[in-house]
Amino acid sequence: MKQIDINCDMGESYGNFIVGNDVAIFPHITSTNIACGMHAGDPYHIQKTIEMAIAQGVQIGAHPGYPDLQGFGRRVIPMTTEELSACIKYQVAALKGMVESAGGQLKYVKPHGALYNEMAKNEKEASTVVKAIKSIDPTLMIMGLAGSHMKEIVEAEGMTFIAESFTDRRYEADGKLMSRAKENSVIHNAEEAVNQVLSVVNNGFTETLNGEKVELKAHSFCIHGDNPQAVEILQAIKSGLEENGITQKAFSTP
Repeated sequence: MKQIDINCDMGESYGNFIVGNDVAIFPHITSTNIACGMHAGDPYHIQKTIEMAIAQGVQIGAHPGYPDLQGFGRRVIPMTTEELSACIKYQVAALKGMVESAGGQLKYVKPHGALYNEMAKNEKEASTVVKAIKSIDPTLMIMGLAGSHMKEIVEAEGMTFIAESFTDRRYEADGKLMSRAKENSVIHNAEEAVNQVLSVVNNGFTETLNGEKVELKAHSFCIHGDNPQAVEILQAIKSGLEENGITQKAFSTP
């Protein structure tokens, strides 16, 4: 029987600014990427998200990004190699400590937004981030864009790579994500999201807006917590998976 993991970016609220509907989303996912305070999230909301994840048996990952609260981590912030390395170590170490203090275990790291996309394009940037994560804990798995050079870079460091696809983002013909600056880059229709997931799981590809096939093999599928239709999409995906005999299970679970 086929199995897939569904992950979601969470813990991104900051003070009185609430992002997403984490409470409603948790029952529908198997992994959570928790913000580390640089692009989003404050200590209180990060802690509460960790506690919810542990209570519901959801696998926990760190979600570090560029230091860009104003831009929600969706802008590239120029940094030296040393600055970027320190920035990643700071975030991953902090989240790891908070998770462990709550009685949980940090299993993986998924970079956020512009950092994620930059790593899929820039080998030096990717290598810097991977090595920084390894220095904190070499057993941590690293999640990145399916079909990118990330797999080779992660495995060259002796670490485990988790290939990721997206439920609510459209792709370019080269396998990269469409820029959010482009119209229709984000999927808000639940049926379209379900069809994209099932196509990747059953057929190994999705299609661009122009109908071009993009080959994808993924271990985990992301839904963005700040997508207003996230809960509706997740409910539809759950039904679609059940109808197709596909189970939902965290990727690190044997």
